Amino acid sequence: MNIFSAENLFCVRGGRTVFTGLGFTLKAGEALVLVGPNGSGKSSLLRLMAGLLKPASGILRWGAEEISEDPEGHGGRLHYVGHHDAIKPVLSVSENVSFWASLMNGGSGNGETTLGALNTLGIGHLEKVPGRFLSAGQKRRVNLARILSTPAPLWLLDEPTTALDRESITSLETAIIHHRAGGGMVVISTHSDMQLANHQVIDLAGFAETCPMLEHSL
Repeated sequence: MNIFSAENLFCVRGGRTVFTGLGFTLKAGEALVLVGPNGSGKSSLLRLMAGLLKPASGILRWGAEEISEDPEGHGGRLHYVGHHDAIKPVLSVSENVSFWASLMNGGSGNGETTLGALNTLGIGHLEKVPGRFLSAGQKRRVNLARILSTPAPLWLLDEPTTALDRESITSLETAIIHHRAGGGMVVISTHSDMQLANHQVIDLAGFAETCPMLEHSL
C-alpha cells in the first residue's frame, strides 16, 4: 500500500518561519484538506509535498524512501495544480492537455483519453479552441483535465475550485471520488466547501502559534 508521510516539517520563506513541527500520514484512498488564513503556508506545504521546495528541516517520505532521494521518481507519481493556470495560448485546449500528458508519459498524449478528460469537466466542445480565447474558469478546467488524462497516485491541488461554477466543482468532486476509489491520494488547499467524504484536515494556523514572526506578519 502507498503511504505518503511527513515528520516535523519546518518551512522558512523569505527569512521568516511559515510553519513548524508539521506532520501527516496519508494512505491510499485518503484525502487531506489544508485550511488556514492567507499566509499560513498552505501553498508552501503543497510545494514541499511536490518536491518543488525543500523544508528547512523535517522529512517527507513515499513509503520508506525520502522523496529527496529520488526527486524525478517522486515527480512522476504526482500531479500538482497550483494557483496559476499554465495554458499555452497558441495551443488548442486538447493540445494543451496532450502536451502535459506527454511530459508524464514520455511520449505523445492519448487523444481519446484527452477528450474524455475534457468531457468529464464539461469542456469537450472547446477542444479545438486556442488557449488565448479561454475564460478564467475554462483555463482552470483545462488544467484540471491534465490530472484526469494521465494516471498518477498523488494529486496536489491548490485552490482547485477557483473560478469554477457549481457544476464544474461537482464534476471535480466526482473525479476525486473515482481517484480515491482506485487507491489514489488527494491533498487539497481550499477556502470553499467541497464535498469530500472521510477526509483529514490540517489547519496551518495551528502550526504557526509558536512562530512570533508569522503572527506579526499576519
